[in-house]
Amino acid sequence: MMREIRKVAVLGAGTMGSRIAAHFANAGVDCLLLDVPVTNASGLARNGIAEQALKKLQKERIPPFFSLENANKIEVGNFADDLDRLGGVDWILEAVTEDFEIKRSLLTKVDKNRCKGSLVTTNTSGLPVGKLAEGLSKDFRKHWLGTHFFNPPRQMRLLEIIETDDTEPEIVDFVNHFCDERLGKIVIPAKDQPNFIANRLFLFSVMQTIKTMLAQGLTVDEVDMLTGPLIGRSRMATFRLADLAGVDVCLLIASNLHPLVPDDEQRDVYIAPEFLSNMVSKNLIGDKAGAGFYRKDQRAPGGRLVLDLNSLEYREVRRPDWPVLENAKAISDTGERVKFLVQSDDPAGMFLRETLTSLLIYTAARIPEISDSISDVDATMTSGFNWDLGPFELWDALGVKNVAKWAADGGMELPPLVRAVLESSNKSFHIQKSTTKMSFDFLSGTHQVVEDKPATIRVASVRRQGNVRYSNASASLLDLGDGVICLEFHSKANSLDEAVFEMIAKSVEEVEKGYEALVIGNEGDYFSAGANLAMLLALSREKNWAKIEQTVEKVQQLFLSLRACSKPTVAAVFSRTLAGGCELAMHCDRVQAAAETYMGLVEVGAGLIPAGGGCKELVRRSTEIFSIEDPIVHPVKSVFETIGVARVTGSAIEAKHHKLLRASDSITMNQDRLLADAKQAALDLVTTSYRPQSPPEILVGGRGVRAALEMGPYLMREAERISDYDYQIGKKLAHVIAGGNLSQPSFVSEDYMLGLEREAFVSLCGEEKTQQRMETILKTGKPLRN
Repeated sequence: MMREIRKVAVLGAGTMGSRIAAHFANAGVDCLLLDVPVTNASGLARNGIAEQALKKLQKERIPPFFSLENANKIEVGNFADDLDRLGGVDWILEAVTEDFEIKRSLLTKVDKNRCKGSLVTTNTSGLPVGKLAEGLSKDFRKHWLGTHFFNPPRQMRLLEIIETDDTEPEIVDFVNHFCDERLGKIVIPAKDQPNFIANRLFLFSVMQTIKTMLAQGLTVDEVDMLTGPLIGRSRMATFRLADLAGVDVCLLIASNLHPLVPDDEQRDVYIAPEFLSNMVSKNLIGDKAGAGFYRKDQRAPGGRLVLDLNSLEYREVRRPDWPVLENAKAISDTGERVKFLVQSDDPAGMFLRETLTSLLIYTAARIPEISDSISDVDATMTSGFNWDLGPFELWDALGVKNVAKWAADGGMELPPLVRAVLESSNKSFHIQKSTTKMSFDFLSGTHQVVEDKPATIRVASVRRQGNVRYSNASASLLDLGDGVICLEFHSKANSLDEAVFEMIAKSVEEVEKGYEALVIGNEGDYFSAGANLAMLLALSREKNWAKIEQTVEKVQQLFLSLRACSKPTVAAVFSRTLAGGCELAMHCDRVQAAAETYMGLVEVGAGLIPAGGGCKELVRRSTEIFSIEDPIVHPVKSVFETIGVARVTGSAIEAKHHKLLRASDSITMNQDRLLADAKQAALDLVTTSYRPQSPPEILVGGRGVRAALEMGPYLMREAERISDYDYQIGKKLAHVIAGGNLSQPSFVSEDYMLGLEREAFVSLCGEEKTQQRMETILKTGKPLRN
């Protein structure tokens, strides 16, 4: 029988439970969110806790919903009145407080109310999953496992799945596939050991860092300088992350873990130092209390003060004056940078050598206790904590022999896994053999092939297999097989420069000659940041207006060629898809968008307007359902606002609301599947006897609509909410969107609209204030409102 998930129940409406419910709603699944009933005189209704949680979700600074309308998919209730409703759901996910007895008591009630065959999982971050279900019904235990989400669940892609001895294999396979495809997760199997993989290693890293800090006399701000982006970790580093998680929570997890791991040779690291208990007793427990290792203070440099661990008083944050840090920052490769740092004999080098060596030895010693796969361990730490390198990748970057020597110098015993690797011919955890990536397998004592996940296409794998057809400094053409060629950007920020333009033309030429379809996609940090602004600023400073106009017209024609191509074109967009990158995608026959796609025509921030067809496309999409007699002021005002405020959508769903994506464009929840889905979308178009669209006529409003559009920025300028120059840009934009100086609503050609875009764009390049805006963005990454 084909299993479907139409409705889930999330038990526990706290921060984690409510956000998990929100993400199931993002996946199109109806959700029942339950918590304890309100029985006191608080004024809340009986479902008040769950109701308040649902309201809070819709106001969070980091949105848990792709779109607020998804909140309508969540119903609320309580444990006293609504457990009988569990019989009508397909998946019950327990997410109550991290207390064994509380979870166990609730699960006993769940067993009595669920329907046979429904999934039941726990979001515990480290309690024994098998023991939680001991003594419950056989059917319950067959359908029971751990699903450990990370916070916030929408943005954090890691999901640890923990099966028990009783879990049916097909249930594990189903949950794995569903969470991968529908929830967009990187699914990692973890063993039913305390704290699983992620929290076991991360907590050791934090506690070992604290231990080394105290032993070497370093301070909180010095350690955070050393354990953040400098070594390929999050900007939160160690102690800012502890403040976010809660100092009290960290202390509780460490205290709970110590007795659960009697055979762990490093278990004493989980005995918390006295200052942590003192912090908790003084309620210095982190962000939720307003003070922890840091306290916000707008009067302080950087807006925060740091805790002195000796006095438990706050002082200004100080930047350590170690020359090695500046030298290290010049090294772009994370592995090389960390290797340079740990070989230094100044305080930074000694600290990092001690902490990283301890972490790497500890991680190797946990194989096969917490996992059989070193690749899974690496993926857990990179996807769960945004590390650039997983532990075993870092072993290789530093050199296994080097780390082993530092361990021996520090009196650490080498784990069996490390000894086995040192005895192997390659003496590395991961190796590249011809076109194949291989990782060391402890159980067999050999390197085994690491296969790409099913239904994925990885650019790195395509390259390893020798399927690069053409390449230059900024872009390449890759053969994806089945007659589909892929245009990959790899310029800085995937910006659109002359080399990219050259390869766009080449891609259309090649697909016309001998391929079935073209996909445009890559695996950078984002799809494209738009045009090369430095190049444009240089031409503007030179007053080379002819070259600017020539370049803009070239870009317009290149983008039109994607639509005019006799073979299907599909853009695989994700993350930041901005300015020219957004316009390029809008001209493809289809867009396959990752759910986490942030699209926007943001040119006004640089003192410009979109001139690659973005204005033209948004007007066309907004007025195409209207006749010439219909009033079109309202839809055109929406276009004017979208471009005029440089709106960037918060998701692919929002991009559809603002017509940056079409209703016919598709969304991929798991970005790892994006290129494969885009390829399939292209092949689907091929099988439907694809024919390119005819050049459309576009309905514009003329002078009357232009006057209505100009009124908004005029009133904002009068209220001093925008500058005079913002108003001037607004007038230029209104002129283009309204179709120029036409006396009445009219249908116009694409070329006509592109001419208006081009004229406005070139004229703005000649303005000093636009050049100042471009320069500021290049220097600071932030817009200037001059």
